[in-house]
Amino acid sequence: MLDLPATLILLVAFAALAGFCGWRGARPPDLRKGPRLIPWRALMVLSAVGMLLMLVHLANLFGVETGRR
Repeated sequence: MLDLPATLILLVAFAALAGFCGWRGARPPDLRKGPRLIPWRALMVLSAVGMLLMLVHLANLFGVETGRR
């Protein structure tokens, strides 16, 4: 189980990764260098999903019940 500091660290890391991937994905392509080999937009979406999961886990740590019981 993740405790509060680990959850916050992962939340900040996913947010930073989503911001970086969003910045790289928004840059115009450079045709002289060839095609992009890293799918920046897909990585941005995956890190945003990780950020959402960490937010739900943070809410659960504070006592908010999510899901069915």
